[in-house]
Amino acid sequence: MADDPEEGMLGWDESVFRNEHVFEIDYLPETFHHRDSQMESLKYSLRPAVRGSRPLNVIARGPPGTGKTTAVQKLFSELRAQTRDVQAVRVNCQVNGTRYSVFSRLFEGIFDYEPPSSGISFKRLFEQVTDRLVEQEQVLVVALDDVNYLFYENEASDTLYSLLRAHEEHAGAKIGVICISSDLDLDVIEELDGRVQSVFRPEEVYFPKYDEPEIVDILGERVDRGFHEGVVSAPVLDRVAELTAESNGDLRVGIDLLRRAGLNAEMRAAKSVSKEDVEKAYDKAKYIHLSRALRGLSDSEAALAAVIAEHSGEQAGDVYEAFHEQTDLGYTRYSEIINKLDRLGIIDATYTEVEGRGRSRELTLNYEPDAVLERLE
Repeated sequence: MADDPEEGMLGWDESVFRNEHVFEIDYLPETFHHRDSQMESLKYSLRPAVRGSRPLNVIARGPPGTGKTTAVQKLFSELRAQTRDVQAVRVNCQVNGTRYSVFSRLFEGIFDYEPPSSGISFKRLFEQVTDRLVEQEQVLVVALDDVNYLFYENEASDTLYSLLRAHEEHAGAKIGVICISSDLDLDVIEELDGRVQSVFRPEEVYFPKYDEPEIVDILGERVDRGFHEGVVSAPVLDRVAELTAESNGDLRVGIDLLRRAGLNAEMRAAKSVSKEDVEKAYDKAKYIHLSRALRGLSDSEAALAAVIAEHSGEQAGDVYEAFHEQTDLGYTRYSEIINKLDRLGIIDATYTEVEGRGRSRELTLNYEPDAVLERLE
């Protein structure tokens, strides 16, 4: 009898995934490996909050995808389970890049509903947050995730000043701050105003890149929880880990790569993921940094990224002409956006000598133009 051609193939109602949510960006793993010393340092800094005192401030630094956000989220979850006397609120500064929007998220975290979208001043918003903390005798721990975005928008000093000096405005207010930054070129302390430097004085917790064995260990657990048994073999997992290590050890690349490879296997109606599924998936997963950076851009910033994609390698003055035609924005704002795109790693803006024009910045895209334009659509 001839072999059944459909044997070993997925049925319409079957999936290679046991739990696809394991590969989503907001998934919080039950176990958190290879970050014991960082967790202990964070606990040490926040322990005073449990006793009703102001916690130590912290800067959590490290390359992207090294567990900084996960560490803080797990610690905040433990705090909430242990006591009601501590309010722990994480703010995504890529989305909330102004002092007002940061305090709006703090208001929402404390009151469990959003503040009015208009008609309330920052002073009033600030007072309502601090009044509630004093009234409930609670300590507030704020995690400013991707705090580098506040620096890109020149909002960092004002935001931290309001948080760290809240007790001067309202006696009894106790607030501690964790700044999470993936921009290793950003010196958080040096970039702050002197009035903030004098009161911030943070502990520093560094999150290094994961090495390849650590990546295999962590992704292996995701595989066990997210896929059915036998879907991802050891050689396939090793290849995923290898590609992740090549992507600066960013675990988010590896996690996204596993999900996309699983979807590729399902598209073939296969019951297991092949190395070819992984290689094909990597063509998209490797752009996870780019996609994340582009998502946080305003319309004018995205417009300039698109213009540079079409004029990569040209001088800043020439690029400005094309940008100004589209947006009608002035050169000062244009220069500010260049600096932001440069710090985000989307472009390189390097000074060169131009004959007859002196020094000028050459704007070069760090990605394939099509990859940028496709993700801006």
